Formats: sequence, C-alpha cells, structure tokens
Amino acid sequence: QVQLVESGGGLVQAGVSLRLSCAASGRTLSTYTVGWFRQASGKEREFIGYIGRSAEITNYADSVKGRFTISRDNAKNTVYLQMNSLKPEDTAVYYCAASRAFGLIDQTTMYAYWGQGTQVTVSS
Repeated sequence: QVQLVESGGGLVQAGVSLRLSCAASGRTLSTYTVGWFRQASGKEREFIGYIGRSAEITNYADSVKGRFTISRDNAKNTVYLQMNSLKPEDTAVYYCAASRAFGLIDQTTMYAYWGQGTQVTVSS
C-alpha cells in the first residue's frame, strides 16, 4: 500500500506558476502510474493528467494541455505537477492518485490510492 501527500498549494494571482508535489511513502512510486485530479467547489472531481511508470508516457486533459506538465523523480519517490499561466478557473483542491492499471487511466475509479488534496486558489 502506498500513502500519498500533496503539497505546494496556495493563493496566487492569475498568470503565475505553481508547482505541486506528491510525495509517496510505504511503497516505491515507480511501480505506479500517478495521476492528478482536481475538484472545484460544487463540482465533480476532474481528471488533469497522468504520468506512466517510466515517465515516457503522459496524458493531459484538453483544459490544461500546454499549461500543465507532470513529471516524476523516482529517486525521491515524488511526482510533480507544474502549473503555468494559472487562471481563476483553475481554483480547486488538487489531488494526486496512484494506479496499477495500464492503458488510458483517466477515471477516478481506476486509482486505488489518493492523497488528501491541496488547495489552489487563483485570484483575478
């Protein structure tokens, strides 16, 4: 079993960048695909993207493609979400999650392990 902890959230102005971290303990994160999701107040949890075990495979939602980048440092057992050109509509609680599944993994039900989330608020 793997435990995940997100960090790096905060209150920022529109247009700036922010990097979130997802640190794992309990098991090595390199054996999992790691995804990022977000949930705005009153809305369903939304898929942002994921990174495969070897980091060669990434997939992003159209809403963040070109602005957000997911990377991983398996030596540090950590996955990152780099968010650039932030917009007020990016305001949400951001979650990382780990999956042993293969293929297109863009549904919450495909991820067995979740962090507690970190709040990102983007002011206009």
